[in-house]
Amino acid sequence: MRIGVIGTGRIGTIHANTLSRHRDVGSLILTDADVSRAQDLAHRLGETAAPGVEEIFRWGVDAVVITTATSAHAELIGRAARSGLPVFCEKPIALDLPGTLSAIAEVETAGTVLQMGFQRRFDAGYTGAREAVRSGRLGRLHTVRALTSDQTPPPAAWLPLSGGLYRDTLIHDFDVLRWVTGREVADVYAAGSDAGPAMFRAAGDVDTGAALLTLDDGTLATITGARLNGAGYDVRMELAGELDQIVVGLDDRTPIASTEPTGPPAADKPWTGFLERFGPAYEAELNAFVEVVRGERANPCDGREALQALRVAEACELSRRERRPVHLAEIPGGAAAPFV
Repeated sequence: MRIGVIGTGRIGTIHANTLSRHRDVGSLILTDADVSRAQDLAHRLGETAAPGVEEIFRWGVDAVVITTATSAHAELIGRAARSGLPVFCEKPIALDLPGTLSAIAEVETAGTVLQMGFQRRFDAGYTGAREAVRSGRLGRLHTVRALTSDQTPPPAAWLPLSGGLYRDTLIHDFDVLRWVTGREVADVYAAGSDAGPAMFRAAGDVDTGAALLTLDDGTLATITGARLNGAGYDVRMELAGELDQIVVGLDDRTPIASTEPTGPPAADKPWTGFLERFGPAYEAELNAFVEVVRGERANPCDGREALQALRVAEACELSRRERRPVHLAEIPGGAAAPFV
């Protein structure tokens, strides 16, 4: 199997490393807007660098992995679909609903595969939470509390391109909330604060956000996000039911300290970022993609799943701007596929 990797930045480098050592992948063709960066990575991995995207398609590959800037995702997904190629793409498909819907339509018209990079679906903790909910261990689920907090903020120049806190960061929480619970979000009420560094205000973004979500069975969920959490990178999900309560992301590296005299000590080596925290999950999702391309498993996260997470993010952004509750029915692109 020959795979083209378009984009060799941080996550592209990680994915290229995973694929290069995969037993079912014979070779890679790497390309990037920064040609020398792709060449350097290809040299280190013993793979081939291409001068541009054109060569990826012209030289011939069996599948494509897209890890470019978000602005290029939809166009590349469409091009791969028209070429009959299965695609793995980092989230999101696009930063707006029209672009997302257009790319999904191209994939569905072509009858090809689009697997989206929501790596938390492959994390052991979230997988265990999903199993606990689906098995009935928790009884009736009544409350979910989730959070994503970055230790350090992203570069100022990147903020205007990111889509904002809800679309860029908390979209992972929205996706995994649906995946773990098996429920859809019915309505949201969101708020944000830009009281931190001025670069967030300049970008029209917030550095801290919170959302109250009501699921379609009445379960209440709160999701919070922060760009500056000095203690470390913190990603957790608590699920409380009538019979039991569990938590994802609580271990000896969770960046939180107890004020109780008999509480656990602060982490000696707290998580510093998402690449470190979710390393095994990133590898697992690419292994799954190879299996999908080989016809050995069903697509674990298609474009329609990514669309539903984006719809929740759009609803939260609308709620934050207009300071009102937003029903998901107000956001185009509904009618999600049933969960399995």
